[in-house]
Amino acid sequence: MNKINFKYALDDIPPLTELLLLGLQWLAIIVPIIIIIGKAIVGLHFSDPLDQVVYLQKLFFISAVSLLAQVLWGHQLPLIIGPAAVLLVGIAASQGSSTGTIYSSILISGVVLLVLSATGLFAKVKKFFTPQVIATILILIALTLTPMIINLIFASQQVAPLQNLCFVFIFVLGMFWANRRLTGLWKTTLIIWSVIIGSALYMLLFPQYTGISYHQNFSPISSFFRHVSLDFSLDPGVLISFLICFLALSINDLGSIQSIGEIIRPDNMEKRITRGVSFTGLGNILSGLFGVIGPVNFSLSPGVIASTGVASRFTLIPTAFGLLLLSFLPSTIAFIGSIPSAVTGSVLIYIMCAQISSGLLVAFNTTGGFKFENGLIIGLPLMLSIIISFLPPTIANSFPPSLRPIMGNGFVIGVLSVLILENVIYRGKK
Repeated sequence: MNKINFKYALDDIPPLTELLLLGLQWLAIIVPIIIIIGKAIVGLHFSDPLDQVVYLQKLFFISAVSLLAQVLWGHQLPLIIGPAAVLLVGIAASQGSSTGTIYSSILISGVVLLVLSATGLFAKVKKFFTPQVIATILILIALTLTPMIINLIFASQQVAPLQNLCFVFIFVLGMFWANRRLTGLWKTTLIIWSVIIGSALYMLLFPQYTGISYHQNFSPISSFFRHVSLDFSLDPGVLISFLICFLALSINDLGSIQSIGEIIRPDNMEKRITRGVSFTGLGNILSGLFGVIGPVNFSLSPGVIASTGVASRFTLIPTAFGLLLLSFLPSTIAFIGSIPSAVTGSVLIYIMCAQISSGLLVAFNTTGGFKFENGLIIGLPLMLSIIISFLPPTIANSFPPSLRPIMGNGFVIGVLSVLILENVIYRGKK
């Protein structure tokens, strides 16, 4: 397969004006994703709007530093980076634990990922993650986030539940209609337009909605470093839960790097993969220290590159500096972050549907075709994850505290089930 002829190749530096415009385009794509996932987390951790904005500031900072490090020293590819949805699953399932325990587990898991990648041990772990397992994991992420999405949809007390449900149903269908009709850059930036239009429509339709009353006395420029203090705490159950989440994160990271490699066809891909996954581990160590969700390379980059015809990694440097600038602008983040929860839930539904689509695509493209046994291997983990995710709190709380982060986490149970089915029970059968 020959390389595609791009207007600007991997190591080309476009003229300054084009460089800034292309960087702004990447920024417009990543900011809504950071806000959407960040807002989903701050609602779990904090009730004070000031604490919520500080968390988002730190999240922007980590995304900026991780992106810059990856582009210059990591995989050195034009890959966008942002908060990992799979870690959102782990955080949502660990609400009985302190934030110190949660982010200490992310820090330790980042160290493990770094060691596995840097020493070459990751290649040995990777062989257990067959296409069948990867397909199941992609679908599991979407299904196990469903309880949190439900809470987001019905979070507003000022709007009737039925009105919220009708809005979400019609709005999500509108997003899919737009996805069907739009092309090129408009399609690529659909999420940001959906957030803007959806928020405006929600506030117009439901004037009684007031949202979060953000502080009006935010400084235009503010540092968040005084809020960086990890209260280190270790819970073996929570740690095991996050280690399993990190196995999924590493496969996601690997897939994103490989997908962009197939389009650009750069040299030394093995070294790029090793450096890329290692730097993802470093990014998660830094995230643990700052007390925020860790980053991962996103797989949406190939679509952006195909639509612009630009494969230069340097176009992401202005993006990184844009994220860095935003991390010190709390008033701007507070304004961007004042998205109605129903809109956040709607956009997450759209993103998770894309996740399920990717999983099904991987499942049905397996060697030898999709067989009955393949359906069983996918079906049991999905059923178990749904059952665990929707367990009544009284039942989940009856589990021993040390086992609750594992047995009460639908994603963890699903991943363990598919690994056992694929690599033990049905090994060599399909």
